[in-house]
Amino acid sequence: MGKESRARVLADHQAMAIGRNIRVSPRKLNLVAQQIRGKKVDRALNELTFSPKRIARDVKKILQSAIANAENNHQLDVDRLYVKEATVGRAFVMKRFHTRGRGRSARIEKYFAHLTVVVRERAEDAAEEAA
Repeated sequence: MGKESRARVLADHQAMAIGRNIRVSPRKLNLVAQQIRGKKVDRALNELTFSPKRIARDVKKILQSAIANAENNHQLDVDRLYVKEATVGRAFVMKRFHTRGRGRSARIEKYFAHLTVVVRERAEDAAEEAA
């Protein structure tokens, strides 16, 4: 009885975490996501910890979630993980109005974004070459 389980989208040596409806514009979020793409997870966490951008705290939480998923759900070695993908998507936009001078008003748009982080385990021979 019940539904069949959904097929796994990622390979066996990958894990993913998704942050939805993050209150920042996708352009600003992509600047932070670019900083961590392709880097080892410990180095990416260090960069996010000391980043001056406000949204870096949320990106760090999502990256930590992806690392925990890799360790607990897929039994991957945390020391050999790196950020394979960090993709940013556009979510909804809240439209608000702000009163201006002379009885006018202006529209203000508050953007939201999605962030998907995929971490991958390096092969053993590649890990030795990188070290």
